[in-house]
Order: sequence, then C-alpha cells, then structure tokens
Amino acid sequence: MAPEQANVTTMWESITFPGKELYQLDEHGVLTLMPTALVKEREIAVMSAETIDTVVKNLQEKFEQMMSKVREMEVEWMATQEKSKLADKIEQLKGQINSIQAIGDFEKAAQIVNDWESSIKKASDENLAAKKALAEQAEAMAESTDWKETTQAFRDLNEKWRLSGFLDKSRNDALWNRIEKARARFMDRKRAHHNDEEKDLLAALDMKIELAEEAESMSMSEDWKATTEKYLAIIEKWKGLGRTLPKKNEELWQRIMAAKNIFFDRKKAHFDRIQQEQEANYIIKATLVEKAEALKESTNWGATTTALTALMEEWKKTGRAPHDKAEEQWKRFNDAQEHFFQAKKRYNDELRKTMDSNYELKSALLAKAEELKDSTRWSEATAELNRLFDEWKTIGPVPREHNNRIWDAFIAARKHFFERKDADREQRKSQNEAYKAAREARDEADRKHKEEREKADRKHRVESAKKSIKSAHDELAEEKEKLADFKNAIENIVPGKKAEELRAHLTQLIAESEKHIVALEQKIVKVTAEMTQVIEKEENAEQG
Repeated sequence: MAPEQANVTTMWESITFPGKELYQLDEHGVLTLMPTALVKEREIAVMSAETIDTVVKNLQEKFEQMMSKVREMEVEWMATQEKSKLADKIEQLKGQINSIQAIGDFEKAAQIVNDWESSIKKASDENLAAKKALAEQAEAMAESTDWKETTQAFRDLNEKWRLSGFLDKSRNDALWNRIEKARARFMDRKRAHHNDEEKDLLAALDMKIELAEEAESMSMSEDWKATTEKYLAIIEKWKGLGRTLPKKNEELWQRIMAAKNIFFDRKKAHFDRIQQEQEANYIIKATLVEKAEALKESTNWGATTTALTALMEEWKKTGRAPHDKAEEQWKRFNDAQEHFFQAKKRYNDELRKTMDSNYELKSALLAKAEELKDSTRWSEATAELNRLFDEWKTIGPVPREHNNRIWDAFIAARKHFFERKDADREQRKSQNEAYKAAREARDEADRKHKEEREKADRKHRVESAKKSIKSAHDELAEEKEKLADFKNAIENIVPGKKAEELRAHLTQLIAESEKHIVALEQKIVKVTAEMTQVIEKEENAEQG
C-alpha cells in the first residue's frame, strides 16, 4: 500500500459516526456503501489525504439534510390519519435514500421508511379488500329484480365506500368503475321495467336520486377542489334532467343543497382554520427569527451551533406562514444563520492555521528532544528537556490527526533519556559507597578540629572582651573627670565680654561629655553581656 493511501486509511479509521460499519474503503481511496437487506450498494466518494476531511464533512452534511427530510416526513406521518395518502412521498424518500451519496446510518433511515411502507401496505391491503367486497356486492345486485330494496342497497353502498379508507387512484377508480357499472346496469334494468310516462318520471327520479346520493356521499370529502367541481357538475346535470314527481323533486333538491352546504361550510372552516394556523405559525416563526438574529454575532461556536440547529428543527416542525409574509421571514431567518456559520467557518479556518503552526513548533521541540535523548551531559540535558517540556505546555493544540503521535513520540524521548539517567545515577551510587567510610572519617577529624578552633576562638573573644571592658572603664573615669572640670569651669566664669561665648562653649562640651559617658556605659553593658554568652557556651561545650 502506498504511504499516501496508508495515511488515508489511517485517517478514515480515526473517524467515527453511526453506521460506519456499512462502509468499506479500498486501496484506491474509493469509499463504498455495502449492501444490506434494506440498503443498496453504491460508490459514495473517492478520497485522498488532502480531501478526506472536506469530503467526509460534506457527505455527513448531505446525510443530515436527507435525515431532516425523514424527520419532516415523520412529523407528517404522525399528523396524517390516512397513512396511505403519503405513499408517493415515502416512495420518493426511499428512492433518495437508495441513491444519495452521503455517509451516515443508512440502515436506520431505511428501516424507518421500510416500516412506513409496511404499515401503508397493510392498510392498503385492508382497504383494497373492503372495496373489492363492495364491488362484488354491487355486481351481485346488478341483476336483482327487487327494485326498491336494491336501490336502497346501492345507496347504502355509497356510504360504505366512503368509510372504506384510502386506496391509490388507479385501483380505487377501477373498483369504483365496477360499482358504477353494476349500478348503471341495475338502474338501466329498473328504468326499462317502468311504463312510458311513469317510466320517464321514474327514470328522471332515479337519476335525481343518484345525483342526491352522489351529493350526500361527497359532503364529508376533503378533496376541496375536485369536489367543488363535482357539486357544480351535479347542479348542471339536474338542470338537464326532465320532470319527476313534484314532491320528490323538491325533496331531492333540498337533499342536494343540504349536502352542498355541509361541504362548502366545511371547506370555508377548513381554509379559515388554515389561515388562523398560518397566522399562528407566523408569530412562532417571528420569535424564531428574533432568536436567530440575537445569536448571529455569538462566538460561542458550539453552544450557538446547537441552539441554531434546534431553532431550525423547530422551524421545520412549525407549519407554513401566510404566503405574502413567508418569503421575507425565511430570508431573515436564513440570513442570520448564514451570518453565524460564515463567521464560524472563518474562525475554524484561522484555528486550523494556528493548530498547523502549533504542530510545526511542537515538531521542532520533538526534534530537539530526539537529539537529547542519548546525551550523557546529564545536568545540561535534564535542564534542556525540562525547558522543552515547559515550552510544549505553552503551545496550543495541534490537528487531531497528529496530536497523539507527536505527544507519544515526545514523551518517549523524555522517558528514554531519564531511564538512562536513572541507570547512570544507580551506577555512580554504587561507586560512591566505597568512598563513604573514608569521607565520614575525614568529616569526624574536621569536626574535632573545628571544635578546637571554636574553643580557642571563644577564649580569645573572652580575653578581648575583658580588655575592651577595662578600656571602657578607664575611658569612662577619664570622661567623668573631664565633665567635672567643665561643670566647675562654667560655675567660675568671670564676667566680661566673652563670658557668654565661653558659657555656650562649655555647655556644648558638657552635653557632648554626658553623651559620651552614656555611650561608654552602654558599651560596657553590651560587651559584658556578649562575654557572658561566650563563657556560657564554653561551659556548655565542656559539659557536653
């Protein structure tokens, strides 16, 4: 395998996502979705070391877009009572699942759609059986001669048909045509049964009864456009029919009008409700727009991405807004999202550049560590490796695909060096044991020599202190005599021109002498105390 392809394979193996087990990456970088009972095999993409990150991200986004449609269909599925009406949409969604080039848990998505199809098929089979039974019943009645009861039975059959559930248009129309054909056969025979005038009256009556029954069968329809056109057609047919029994004519007309009014009242209520729902949806979406616009300048990328995704999900779950307001509202909402995600992309691009730069810095530190790992200059290498480690910690993260490899290599180089250093220390330790006894003997001799020096020093300090005290006492006695002379002189000053000047000079000399006496007395006390401490130490040393 080429180094580049090996790198692609390694990068692919480091990527995780639900459904990854469904994919296979070959030696040429071709990514294939493998077949299962629900998923078709197909080639998804061709990737290289340079494109794998971008390709995987795009494929995951495409899968998420597809899953958004699945979730939208799931909401519609839950809201729709007659599930069979969703058959075409589910078929289209299934086709997309089996053709889209994306990566994700296709098995899960396909299972959801398969469950819907199974449910629809079951309901459709039940509705088909019910409608087929009604068609067979109609065909059985077509040759009946019990005109009154069979006519009523055909009327009852209309209501049974209305309640029999949804079926695809092709099979539904085919079975309904069988019923209509049987009904027409019966009515033809019934009309042929009557005499000329009565025959005409009753024929018109039967046709108007059919129109009334048709009108009543459609009163609960939700096919608003087609049913509206059918009611207009019934009225036109009525106008083209001949006369019938007057009392019956009015009764049938009122039945048609009553059914028509029920339908149009329901139609009006339906569209009024839609209008109200759309106005309510507009208010909800306006709140979502404000929230999105409030978040668009955020730099809290993770939390804001989650919040905007949640807003988008809520937007999708919310129904349509009025058409004249919806486009502008969607533009504001989408612009806010685009503004944020463009800023996020720019941030991630810059972050990637920074991480690439960090990778280069850490690669340089790794290279230095590799150079130092076999060094025998233990102290210098230790300091340098510790400095490299401290510098490593100040550098930010590197791309995920390099992080573990470069860190493991850096730590391995440090570990290699310090294991060698520990081994060397142990070796030197054993060598130093031989010198320990001699060193201890020398230390003991040095200690005794030091004690002798200290003893001689203490003796010398005591002698010096005694001399200093005696000298201070002599100087103190001399200073006190000088002070007495100064005081005697100031008391015997002869009045004259310089008497005051002499007094001031003597006063200053007296003050200086008194200050000197105080200093000498303090010195005597201090030196005496120091000498006492030295003598006590000497006594303690001798006792010890």
